[in-house]
Amino acid sequence: MKRVPLPALVLLISLFALLLMAAVFRDRTPTFLLDPDTLFNRVIRPLLRLSLFISIGLFAALIVEGAGWTNRLAVIARPFMRWGHLSSQIGSAFTTSFFSGISSLAMLASFFREGKIGRKELILAVLLDTFPSYFLHLPATFFIILPLVGKAGIVFLLITFFAALLRFGAVLVYTHFHLPAQNSTFMAKNPERKRRDVLFMGALNRISTRLFRILLIVAPVYMIMLLISDLGFFEWVRNSLALGIGQTLFPVEGISVVILSLLAEATSGYAAAGAMMESGTLTMTQTVLALIAGQIIGAPLRALRHQLPYYMGIFSPGMGITLIAASQSFRVLSLMVSAALFLLIA
Repeated sequence: MKRVPLPALVLLISLFALLLMAAVFRDRTPTFLLDPDTLFNRVIRPLLRLSLFISIGLFAALIVEGAGWTNRLAVIARPFMRWGHLSSQIGSAFTTSFFSGISSLAMLASFFREGKIGRKELILAVLLDTFPSYFLHLPATFFIILPLVGKAGIVFLLITFFAALLRFGAVLVYTHFHLPAQNSTFMAKNPERKRRDVLFMGALNRISTRLFRILLIVAPVYMIMLLISDLGFFEWVRNSLALGIGQTLFPVEGISVVILSLLAEATSGYAAAGAMMESGTLTMTQTVLALIAGQIIGAPLRALRHQLPYYMGIFSPGMGITLIAASQSFRVLSLMVSAALFLLIA
């Protein structure tokens, strides 16, 4: 019988305590516990979908690692990684993150456990991966924001793109001056070829153990996030943050763009921004700043709800929280710097 890890045990106890709280206050704060259909739609089905995506990402990462393709993938990012004194492992994970963020995280977790990269390199690699992750959602965002907000949407995307470039450049400059050169890690290697069936079965065997450990963390964290959301925590944070925004950069009407970006999906904020700009309530500059404010406040909260579970599962809970906090703080800082530069130019 597999022993339950201590972090998973702590999470399960926390989940049980929240379930008791939800049961006590069920009349005032209805949760997913009260309706079987809601339980299936909000908990079981999303967890199954999340487990599927994590499984696919883990399997892809294990295949890439087992087949010895990490060096081949690293070749694409070799000039940047070499200048930044980063290893081929980080280069391969960086390239992979253009296609799958979960696969990239799984690769980094594997490299970290095997001692191929240290804690500092792991954090820097996750910060570096915020650049390719920007492009994963760019096509959908572009075709949604362009018809809704028009020119202001293009300016907003240019600012967020500049922020992504700023993060990428800042990490490379830091690693160039603070990490030793690792030219030898980029030497061409010819890994031993493995039969496809051996490679496939080996990945399946490894994924079963790893997936069990990950889901022990992911499932409780996901339900904890859902419960505290139902108990009103995220609504309180969102309203407090949104109402705390002053009118120095844009009028009070612009706050509704931020609130909609927080309380609903970002698309609602885009639609509200477009309508206000069209009616003359907001200027283009104010519209862009309102969208950036919504991004700065909303993105970390969405990351906390949707990304924290699998970060804590793929890595350890403590490391997952550290990586989420570092990446979101880095993202917010880059957006604030980019917005400040935009204000100087506008």
